[in-house]
Amino acid sequence: MTITRTICAIIWFAGVVAWYIIGPRGRAVWNIIQNPFGQKAKKGGVKRSLVGRRELSLLGFAFLGLFALPAIYVLSGFPRSLDRPFAPAIASLGVVTLCAALWLFRRSHADLGPNWSISLEIREQHTLVQTGVYHLIRHPMYSSFFLLALAQALLLPNWFAGMSGLLGVAVLYAFRVRQEERMMIETFGPDYRTYMTNTKRLIPWII
Repeated sequence: MTITRTICAIIWFAGVVAWYIIGPRGRAVWNIIQNPFGQKAKKGGVKRSLVGRRELSLLGFAFLGLFALPAIYVLSGFPRSLDRPFAPAIASLGVVTLCAALWLFRRSHADLGPNWSISLEIREQHTLVQTGVYHLIRHPMYSSFFLLALAQALLLPNWFAGMSGLLGVAVLYAFRVRQEERMMIETFGPDYRTYMTNTKRLIPWII
């Protein structure tokens, strides 16, 4: 089957749907898939939270770049003036990248278990997870976001819609990760500092 612009748009949309289904936000729809993690997370009370206007703004900006703007392009073609030449080989690489993003997103949730939260929160029974993908990198969720954004750029041949995801994730990461690590250091102390020396943030053995 020859990959086309239309097929790429469908694949991108299917990826967004899959992203929602395999994440905690989709547990009400696909309870059998995500509920074990979501229910465990509900059992522990929140010990500390940094949820506020800044946090919500960062999440909203990432949502805009990863989902809202590319959806406008897929549905309307706007802004067509910023289209780039369509390359099937690049689009095929986008499909592979999207699959990797979805796998890592799912794996990260499974390994994190009851410690997961969409915002910066520490739960009463919070534990320092260093197994699974967390044995290699400290922030696999962000890695999966970057992979999703890269897949978007490869699948959607438009400079505006394609690159908006990378910008959204980059801003979220830049203004959030140090705050998140500071919270973890304050909670776990030397254990987290040792963990930091033994791992990278996003890519094993690199960065």
